[in-house]
Amino acid sequence: MVSVKKIVLDVLKPHQPNALEFSKAIAKAGADYRVHLLVLEMDENTETIQIEIEGNAIDFKTIQSAITDMGGSLHSIDEVEVQNEADAG
Repeated sequence: MVSVKKIVLDVLKPHQPNALEFSKAIAKAGADYRVHLLVLEMDENTETIQIEIEGNAIDFKTIQSAITDMGGSLHSIDEVEVQNEADAG
């Protein structure tokens, strides 16, 4: 089975929720997710952010839903790390 271990996303989000709340909501999407958020650009209404998520088996659809639920828009997937793990048994 191939598991996603790390993903870096370019996202446009409104000012609210703030970066801390946004990061926490994404971290809650997985049991072991570690989230690093960097604000790249800010204008009157929005922020362009880079989100780096690490975990044992990242569920991209869940992450994408969390972003959308908070009013964000996924611009691109900028980096991915995957690992092929042999099935046990």
